[in-house]
Amino acid sequence: MRIDRVVTKGGDGGETSLGDGARVRKDDPRVEAYGTVDEANAAIGILRLHVGDAAMDAILARIQNDLFDVGADLCVPGEAGARLRVTGAMADRLEAEVAVLNESLPPLASFVLPGGTPGAAHAHLARTILRRAERRVVTLARWQAVNPEVVRALNRMSDLLFVVGRVLNAGRDVVWVPGGGV
Repeated sequence: MRIDRVVTKGGDGGETSLGDGARVRKDDPRVEAYGTVDEANAAIGILRLHVGDAAMDAILARIQNDLFDVGADLCVPGEAGARLRVTGAMADRLEAEVAVLNESLPPLASFVLPGGTPGAAHAHLARTILRRAERRVVTLARWQAVNPEVVRALNRMSDLLFVVGRVLNAGRDVVWVPGGGV
């Protein structure tokens, strides 16, 4: 892949090109879906600034790469022949990573509030953006064909970031206390 120009002016009229060359409005549900995936990727980039552990950083770097694969899948409607498509292997790998990270954590006795360390707070922010991306893909799937493995992968990524937030809080979760805010 080679990108020679950043400024193309092709979107100045409120349209953009999908991966198959079709022109659509920038507020098209497909563009909204992969745009939210891109937003989640940027949030993970910020999260990585707050992670000192090389192994954790490697996990987050893989997720960022996975999110580009998800975006590539979403930006091409239909089967698209030999185009990149997300497979079940991605969600399976993410699920295994969740299990490994979760082994060292104490069981939860309450819901976890987003917060604690800066890294944990950024993990929760990225997690919520991934959940929004997942909702955008589910909305898109009501109207157009979408690879179901995309939804599964986004779901596992948000699960993984929840556990990353707990790990970054070193097991000292900030927990919800029902009625405790009164």
